[in-house]
Amino acid sequence: MSREQALAALLDDPKLWCGGEHAGLRTETTGHPDFDRLLPGGGWPVGALSELLLPHPGVGELQLVLPWLARLTQAGGRAALVGPPHLPYAPALADAGVVLSRLLVVNPESEGARHWAAEQLLRAACFGTVLAWPGRLDGQDLRRLQLAAETGHAIGILFRDLGQESQASPAALRIRLESVAGGLSARILKCRGRVPSQPFRWAA
Repeated sequence: MSREQALAALLDDPKLWCGGEHAGLRTETTGHPDFDRLLPGGGWPVGALSELLLPHPGVGELQLVLPWLARLTQAGGRAALVGPPHLPYAPALADAGVVLSRLLVVNPESEGARHWAAEQLLRAACFGTVLAWPGRLDGQDLRRLQLAAETGHAIGILFRDLGQESQASPAALRIRLESVAGGLSARILKCRGRVPSQPFRWAA
């Protein structure tokens, strides 16, 4: 391993925090005030990736992002969904306040095409947020998506398998989501600051 690779691996370690790294961090509220209080800057980091790690799709993960999607689209912003595992149910999205005309759904056929579409949409600078179910990602894929989010000043949210928790990632925020009795548990694994010791829970 070269010196550069060793440094990159060290900086990707979720246990590492660099002092002052979230000073001036731009964020957008998640729409869950108690959860925002756990996050450096008080919300989703802008110009960065956030990863939601799930045991399987359908544990209630959209509960965490719907308030932000509603706020973004109501303010005239655009959001994109890339490769959702199921066709989004439009009436439920509308009931949650999402403006459907401001929402783009893309369903590429292959995993590689999902990666490409997510990268291009993040980089385009015309989407406030891109939600993607990318499948398998290696370190280079993650770095490309992170750079695209930085370039487009977008919020990138990746829904990934819980089995990828141990993978080093440049994402600014990593959250493990799990079903619990009567609701959902969100444990912050990595953020730009001190990682909270207790998970956040809310009723389904």
